[in-house]
Amino acid sequence: MTEALGSTATPESGRPEDEETTKRGRRGGKRAKKGPFGRLALFYRQIIAELRKVVWPTRSQLSTYTSVVIVFVLIMIGIVTVIDYGFNNAIKYVFG
Repeated sequence: MTEALGSTATPESGRPEDEETTKRGRRGGKRAKKGPFGRLALFYRQIIAELRKVVWPTRSQLSTYTSVVIVFVLIMIGIVTVIDYGFNNAIKYVFG
């Protein structure tokens, strides 16, 4: 009972510490075996694999989505313009 709480003599999991795992650290698996260029190549291969999973819209869907976005933006511009005009007139009325 003389040891302080949180002592590193015995880990909390009950397993004795392994010298090999402390030398290597927690880094393992495929990342530790590849250099920076290998990891970069793996990253780009994963990007290509994910892009192949994407369901791309057809030309008609894309034009529909684009027109919906443009109409929505125009409506929002109109709303913000009306609100700004109203605040502008209110400020002119209050402060002269």
